[in-house]
Amino acid sequence: MQNWEKMFEKWNMFTALDDSLKINLNKLKNDRSALEDAFYQELSFGTAGMRGILGAGTNRMNIYTIRKAVNGLADYLLTNYNDAKNRGIVIAYDSRYMSKEFAIESAKVLGYYGIHTYVFESLRPTPLLSFAVRHLNTVAGIMITASHNPPEYNGFKVYNEHGAQIVPAEAKLIVESIQQTKDELTVPILEQSQVEEQEKLTWLNDEVDQAYLERLYEITQLSLEDKQSEKDIQIVFTPLHGTALDLVTKGLKQLQFSKIAVVEEQAQPDPEFSTVESPNPEEHQAFSKAINLGKQTNADILLGTDPDADRLGVAVKNSEGEYQVLSGNQLGVLLFDYIVKHIDKSKSVKPRMIKTVVTTELGRAIAEANQVESIDTLTGFKYIGEKINHYDTTGETFLFGFEESYGYLISDFVRDKDAVQAAMMATEMAYYWKQQGKTLFDALDVLYEKYGYYLEGMTSLTLKGQEGSQQMEEILTSIREKPFAEIGGMKVIAIEDYSSSVRTLTLEDKQETIILPKENMIKYLLEDDGWVCFRPSGTEPKIKYYYGVRGTNAEDSEQRLLGLKESLEQRVNRIID
Repeated sequence: MQNWEKMFEKWNMFTALDDSLKINLNKLKNDRSALEDAFYQELSFGTAGMRGILGAGTNRMNIYTIRKAVNGLADYLLTNYNDAKNRGIVIAYDSRYMSKEFAIESAKVLGYYGIHTYVFESLRPTPLLSFAVRHLNTVAGIMITASHNPPEYNGFKVYNEHGAQIVPAEAKLIVESIQQTKDELTVPILEQSQVEEQEKLTWLNDEVDQAYLERLYEITQLSLEDKQSEKDIQIVFTPLHGTALDLVTKGLKQLQFSKIAVVEEQAQPDPEFSTVESPNPEEHQAFSKAINLGKQTNADILLGTDPDADRLGVAVKNSEGEYQVLSGNQLGVLLFDYIVKHIDKSKSVKPRMIKTVVTTELGRAIAEANQVESIDTLTGFKYIGEKINHYDTTGETFLFGFEESYGYLISDFVRDKDAVQAAMMATEMAYYWKQQGKTLFDALDVLYEKYGYYLEGMTSLTLKGQEGSQQMEEILTSIREKPFAEIGGMKVIAIEDYSSSVRTLTLEDKQETIILPKENMIKYLLEDDGWVCFRPSGTEPKIKYYYGVRGTNAEDSEQRLLGLKESLEQRVNRIID
């Protein structure tokens, strides 16, 4: 009998198995392939938590895999924090199936260990959870969400005492504690009534929301007069069936942005995300209803947040008068340019802008022109949060952080990407440019004329299963062992291998050390500010390759970018065919 069959038998023979999971398990019995997939491994706990398909099995999200993860987290906290029980943990959850149930299950495990929990009575955005950790001074936070994954998924994210996602060193210790829990079916818990009777569970209403909104009001760059006056700008907003409706609309209205048309079909939480193919503002189809409403209202800006409200997409009219979704890079540089233009530089000691290594280099150009140091991190906003935590002790000033995948942070009272902050600032920025007779696309042209026409792209290749994992490894091995000399007609000037932390300057035959954590990722730096980066996804069976160029105009950049894309696809296809 294989190991997965033994695990299935253990679950099948467990008499106290949750009734809904019993039904699910019975349905799987006649599908050996599905059964194997449900039990062949334990759901992996990555650098921030775990994410998976809902259902019965060790490789699924369910109350038992949640209990095991929380049991390990409790052990880690009690071992490393003397005040863990009293400071406690705050838990929030989004609109997905089983989200509130998983939050309560987490509180039941923590209650067994005497750790106080604060749980929101209703769904909340991820950035509010990050804020709540700091506001309540808890020792950690848990967010139940699968972000913009399909409806059959849910997830479990852990935040440290700074309100940032845990980083690899913390995750390693938590995983070690989780692995000490041998049987997920018998993790000790208290019943919800017991946790409440022992006053180890506090239900949160809107007190944290109000504190967040007060901080949100402070980050505006508007003048006092503008703060108090009604704004002539028409907004369309869709929360894509998620958590952002209340905070985004209140945040805008407290600055007198009151002309807000909400996409009503997408305003209510819906775990099926029934009106979109994917609840992801990166996918332009998610804006179809917002665009229709925008045409009806002649909107100046369309805002769309993902279900847990940590990512923001924006659409505005292009030169043809049609609504077009800005890329994550485009919105990021516009926000940064607006912020750096309006800050009081005398109050910004050692100002810093943080971006990831696969985010546009236009951000760096804007930073340098404004005497702001640009910092690169690995992909993942947890690394941006880690940098901000470090600045608490160094006296450096965080100005802005962003990544190409629609994640932005304006103010560090949150330590994760925050679509509520970004929605407010994007609207304020659109209002600023409208007063000058320009759209955000016009504002982009201003940046391109000043700094060069930067353009970026990304190709995502899905390679599922064991064979797919082998193919991903073959791709990475090939481009390491047989490196490009040129890509798309542009010479390679440096190769950065993040798995070995070595930067090779190809034209000088010289090597340098990369001062970043190790990761299975390779980046090529090209002449004329071009670049290419290969990395496997941390949450999906995909390998992604990113690429960027700087041309003299739109046509030049588009041709350069197409040359990179075609060269990369030809190389990858030769490897895996």
